[in-house]
Amino acid sequence: MSNVKLAIGGRHFTVACAEGEEDHVTGLGEMIASKIDAMGDISSQSETRMLLFAALLLADELHDATARSGEAPTPSLPRGTAQRLETIADRLENLASRLEG
Repeated sequence: MSNVKLAIGGRHFTVACAEGEEDHVTGLGEMIASKIDAMGDISSQSETRMLLFAALLLADELHDATARSGEAPTPSLPRGTAQRLETIADRLENLASRLEG
């Protein structure tokens, strides 16, 4: 395992990833950061809400892209991606619980 440091919405996150996936995860983090930057000043929002907004924007783009291409709305993910996303989601939920409670 390897760790990647991401800067998103003025906050810093360390995310675990498989060896060799560092550049890919960094690129994904940059995509999320660009969505949050495009929203303007949302510094008053919690990390959870900020990341939710970014996820919704990215999901909307994915939906539009699959609708235009005529593909099924649920794309196939590269092997292991679903597990990595689930791990990230679990970490975000744990972080949100600690911050809120």
